Amino acid sequence: MILTDLLDYASVLVFAITGALVASRAQLDLVGFGFIACLTALGGGTVRDLLLDRNPIFWIANPAYLGVAAAAAFVVFFTAHRLESRYRTLIWLDSFALAVAVAAGAGVAFSLDQSPVIVVLMGMITGCMGGLMRDVVVDEVPLVLKQGELYVTAAFAGAATAVVLRIFLNDDAIALFAGACVTWVLRAGSLYFGWNLPVYKGRPPRV
Repeated sequence: MILTDLLDYASVLVFAITGALVASRAQLDLVGFGFIACLTALGGGTVRDLLLDRNPIFWIANPAYLGVAAAAAFVVFFTAHRLESRYRTLIWLDSFALAVAVAAGAGVAFSLDQSPVIVVLMGMITGCMGGLMRDVVVDEVPLVLKQGELYVTAAFAGAATAVVLRIFLNDDAIALFAGACVTWVLRAGSLYFGWNLPVYKGRPPRV
């Protein structure tokens, strides 16, 4: 199994758990859990593969990804009530999933010899799109758009780090690991320390 496959499996698993936790907050049934978990886990990678014209799409080429997401949904359906704070667990798991998915997206783009700009974009899309779809479907404010929080910015920084290190070190594994670490540190710092971006504030109208 190659590195990009391992990263895809890891991101699918963790994003599926976050999707199932969101489903638990929305009090959906088991089918709803499976749908939201699979949408979250596979959405970003699907958009990535479509844009890169990667045929077949990763989970069609290997349906085991669907099995991983469905299994995660099943487990969370019967265990989510044991968590003291499902939202807190959700946002921290999501931060880890973001980091892994950014690395997975960048890794796939590396394997297809894409330009640095496309590598960065694919890392961001893989990391952000699944969670965005999840939150929109269950009618929650998407984590990617939370006011001032570092989310898309963290994904951009992580993917850009991977690109720069690959150029200088010519080692995909180190570059992707470093990219994932940068993504997670920035996202975790935003959650724990309150790191954020300036937020636009409209000026009062002139009289």
